[in-house]
Amino acid sequence: MPKPKKRGSNHQRGAGGQPRNVQPFSDEDASIETMSHCSGFSDPASFTEDGPEVDEEATQEDLEYKLKGFIDLTLDKSAKTRQAALESLKSAFSSKILCEFIMERRMTLTDSIERCIKKGKSDEQCAAAGLACLLCVQMGSGIESEEIFKTLGPVLKKIICDGTASIQARQACATCLGICCFIVTDDITELYSAMECLENIFTKAYQRDRDTNGVSSTHNTVLHISALLAWTLLLTICPMNEVKKKIEMHLHKLPSLLSCDDLNMRIAAGETLALLFELARETDADFFYEDMDLLTEKLRALATDGNKHRAKVDKRKQRSVFRDVLRAVEERDFPTEMVKFGPERMYIDCWVKKQTYETFKEILGSGMQYHLQSNDFLRNVFELGPPVMLDAATLKTMKIPRFERHLYNSAAFKARTKARSKCRDKRADVGEFF
Repeated sequence: MPKPKKRGSNHQRGAGGQPRNVQPFSDEDASIETMSHCSGFSDPASFTEDGPEVDEEATQEDLEYKLKGFIDLTLDKSAKTRQAALESLKSAFSSKILCEFIMERRMTLTDSIERCIKKGKSDEQCAAAGLACLLCVQMGSGIESEEIFKTLGPVLKKIICDGTASIQARQACATCLGICCFIVTDDITELYSAMECLENIFTKAYQRDRDTNGVSSTHNTVLHISALLAWTLLLTICPMNEVKKKIEMHLHKLPSLLSCDDLNMRIAAGETLALLFELARETDADFFYEDMDLLTEKLRALATDGNKHRAKVDKRKQRSVFRDVLRAVEERDFPTEMVKFGPERMYIDCWVKKQTYETFKEILGSGMQYHLQSNDFLRNVFELGPPVMLDAATLKTMKIPRFERHLYNSAAFKARTKARSKCRDKRADVGEFF
């Protein structure tokens, strides 16, 4: 009796457009050449005191060799291979600064992204749109990025407005259009054109509200949310006279979206309202909103929502967001947040800054801190100044010895255990908690 063939024996195939075995960009690859950039020092504790010396030139060559392979695979005949290559490039671009490498291959990358968005299916289009965002983040605002946007902008708009395209692809393209336009556009007409494209999408939620008593949740809601958030991001860089026009156009319509069944739409609408009020009061200190009582009543209801048919996690998230939105609308207040990255600190003290930070954090993911430390464009956006350069000697002084960390963690663990035991002890005196 013949032995059955092993599965996966033809895992790596040859020509003819068959899927190839694409090794994704790994965490090990992401750590390559970190010793040559200040951005690699986001965590001083990660520095090894007595580790072996790293051949930076060899590791850099190895990294570039892998990335060149991924770029070539974006033109493969297999859709799965192309998508895997796009995802690997996304991981690399979000976790490292690769401006010089990308500069030499930006046209090839742009052509590959354009082809994948035009010809690919939903998942491939989403991956290509995400890579386009990261490509512009890497290049920053300059002539090269403008050339990329001139090529990809019309393609993105076409997909966004194409009702036959998948919702996920249109959603990804809407986000990509907003971010790329935010980064590269100096031409005010291009900015207004992108905003008009996005407006045509999310304003359909207003129309649906006029047809029914409440905004119902549909499969288009995720697209409306992405378009609204991308439009709001672009509004933050508009001239003040245009900001006034947009506020007059949308401020009395946005509250209708607070009745949407979708939690994310309610939150997006609430945060956009807070940002619009912030911008309106910057342009006019005596700004007055006619329906303030009705709006604050809606916001207060959402901030104290206790409907049993909603999940506890959703209610908790909603109440947290709308408490801040209500404070912004009623009291002109914003709860300042602090973001730590390496030895630096950044304070988010307004809704405009919060919207910008959340947008780039969504794109960069875990690489946000890395880019805040060393990406000149992002540091310019958040007014952080030039990157802080740290050498190995400075990092050694910042590093806490392993034994001291162990003692600190042990003491903290014991204290926490004793405190919890005391609270759980039925014989504990209840009076001492008051």
